[in-house]
Amino acid sequence: MPFSNYKNIAAVAQEFQIKYVLSDFINELEFPVPQTFRAELELLFTDGVIDNSEDAICENLIYPLLKEVWKMYRKKLTLWSHQTLTYDENLSGKPDYIVAKRHPLTTIIFDKPYFLVVEAKQDNFNEGWGQCLAELVAVQKINNDLEQTIFGLVSNGQIWQFGKLKEDIFTINIISYNIGDLDRLFSVVNYVFQECLLQLENDKNSL
Repeated sequence: MPFSNYKNIAAVAQEFQIKYVLSDFINELEFPVPQTFRAELELLFTDGVIDNSEDAICENLIYPLLKEVWKMYRKKLTLWSHQTLTYDENLSGKPDYIVAKRHPLTTIIFDKPYFLVVEAKQDNFNEGWGQCLAELVAVQKINNDLEQTIFGLVSNGQIWQFGKLKEDIFTINIISYNIGDLDRLFSVVNYVFQECLLQLENDKNSL
């Protein structure tokens, strides 16, 4: 069934026998936030309509920030938007964003391994994480590597929450981050991208 049919973490954990824990696993990695980004964000908050829908949240808040960090990693990683991901008929759909290995032939080939899935939700984080965890399970099965850590991100634009799946353990970071603290949020997203890159470089099958 579609990822969106999973409405909470418990439903996914029970179906796929996943342990759920809370932990502080983020190590912030400083990132130089461009002044132009700060100015654009301030303009959006002052004069824009930024959170009337999940699409608006994606376009105005989530994607611009992800893209800014991704630029540093673009030689090795690709940031995909609303790309269909299918493991089987029970695990399929379109995550809002996916970070994957950049294919050596061209940027238009969507191929494993996948490292990060992102979901925008207006306010229902429990539902957002149910959907995101289902996507993480699909990615884990597609990548066929239980030792790999796959990251998840759920955000309503203002609040950003991070999680990860490794083997049969799903962890949500205890601390949530706010776009009001832009320097800290960028450092967290940078950490996640750095972890994705390190896993890619350590995976001999991906090189």
